[in-house]
Amino acid sequence: MIYEWIVSILLLLGGTLILIGSVGLVKMPDFFMRLHGPTKATTLGMACLLIAAMIYFSATHTDYSFKEILISIFLLITAPISGYILIKSAIHHKLNPREDTQGLDKIEK
Repeated sequence: MIYEWIVSILLLLGGTLILIGSVGLVKMPDFFMRLHGPTKATTLGMACLLIAAMIYFSATHTDYSFKEILISIFLLITAPISGYILIKSAIHHKLNPREDTQGLDKIEK
């Protein structure tokens, strides 16, 4: 069926994005750069996995799955906010960034 293909593609895309975010978390040299992995790629990867779960359970069961919708909303709201709070605390504690970190000119003194 067509929903199986859609679910498979979303699962592969979500797993790939989570893998890219995890590798970025490990390989990036700076704290400020490391936050891009979990806040961007991993959030999108989890959203793809949750959309795949919604499609699968709505196609195989008669009722809709509202749990995945609530998890998606919670994840898409909290991940960027927690990344922002971590960045603000690093700036407050005067964590030294690398010279090649972009956006240093936008930090308030």
